[in-house]
Amino acid sequence: MSNEPEPNATDTATLIVGPQDLASSIASETGDSFPPVFATARMIALMEVAASRVLVPLLGPGELSVGVTVDINHTAPTPLGAEVTATARYAGREGKLFLFEVSCADKGGEVGRGWHKRAIVSSERLQSGAAKRAG
Repeated sequence: MSNEPEPNATDTATLIVGPQDLASSIASETGDSFPPVFATARMIALMEVAASRVLVPLLGPGELSVGVTVDINHTAPTPLGAEVTATARYAGREGKLFLFEVSCADKGGEVGRGWHKRAIVSSERLQSGAAKRAG
């Protein structure tokens, strides 16, 4: 098992934009108003899935990868029912972090692009840390 993906390794994640993926679905209070197009938060989540798939071959027993940072531009709206595909390309390491160039596109072209960093962690340690925060 290598401790690093192949240079420029890529993977993708695809979804059909459903009602739960729209920015308008994230309104939590009366008066919140967001458009009925693919939410930036959902686009970033799809980009994270694509990047996490690149790291799967590196994972040992009880390990998973987690997102650490994102620097993303959402540049075009995508409507309900459209298919979107996120692509992640491994761009190297920054210490313990794995750096990815990520993008997202629909049939009209690119809708977002940026950078994402992930870390490989112990699932048990992650859950233990979360439990401590819960009090």
